[in-house]
Amino acid sequence: MKILMFGRGVIAVAYGWALEQAGHEVEFYVRPGRPVQYGAAIDLELLDARRRLRGRPVTGTWPVRYRESLEPDHDVDLIVVSVQHYSFPEVVSFLAPRVGRATVLVFNNLLVEPSVAVQALPADQVVWGFPGAGGGFGEDGVLRAALLPVVFFGTLGGPPSERGRAVRAVFRKAGFRISETTDFRGWLTIHFLQNAGLHTQSLRLGSLAALARSRRDVREAILATRELLPLAEARGVDLQRHRVDLLPYRAPVGLAAPVLTWLFGHFPPMRLVMEAHANPEELRAVCRDTLAEAHRLGVPVPRLEAAEPWFAAERLS
Repeated sequence: MKILMFGRGVIAVAYGWALEQAGHEVEFYVRPGRPVQYGAAIDLELLDARRRLRGRPVTGTWPVRYRESLEPDHDVDLIVVSVQHYSFPEVVSFLAPRVGRATVLVFNNLLVEPSVAVQALPADQVVWGFPGAGGGFGEDGVLRAALLPVVFFGTLGGPPSERGRAVRAVFRKAGFRISETTDFRGWLTIHFLQNAGLHTQSLRLGSLAALARSRRDVREAILATRELLPLAEARGVDLQRHRVDLLPYRAPVGLAAPVLTWLFGHFPPMRLVMEAHANPEELRAVCRDTLAEAHRLGVPVPRLEAAEPWFAAERLS
């Protein structure tokens, strides 16, 4: 399969590498002139947990191919979109006249209504998923990231389409397990709110790594997330359909906080994700958008409001 990763971000590179290792032809769409800036290869320090729970270290230099233009008559089979959520509308506008016959895998964090977010794209060519990976590019240009064994897929109701089944097969053959839901709208909302709750503390502390070292602050992050769950309900999400995902936030906090603190700080793939993350603006934007949605729907979110000094727009330089 010919796969185009949109952009050269953390998720695009980590999964692009895994998919090429599985035998697919992978390219990266980047803005004109960027290949010269990036160079012909990417230095990797990955922890690949697909087949080994604590992860298999992968280091090396990966030669990559770039594409600086995308014409409507292209021969790409699958376009994978994973960008900062505030960049998603621009990407959709760019892709709309250029999709061609390709399937578009939306592999993205979103709070906006999913059907509205992709309304400019052919509905029957859109597949919904979410990565189980994370990390960041260091100042030395090296990607340090963890690939977790599970990838999340879903629909906005009903079974997967033929294109959706084909994309799932690509990831399964690449060694990933699939977690499935028919309420992907609700899943995305909950995931976004979980992030906002977490970042009420990580932004105050200065990093996700600092949060991973503090059980007290992980406890506050859990409580902040718990306060955000009524916002999901106000958006029409049935929390019972996601009770397994919500277990860490509904369990007694005295039990949940030590477990999450250990996972963040001692489980190697998760620890790497926490230590390597390098884009604080995405974290601030998640909190700002969540607070705006809470105000719009009249849902009280005291812990998120208390954290506003750490993510307010005026703090940006």
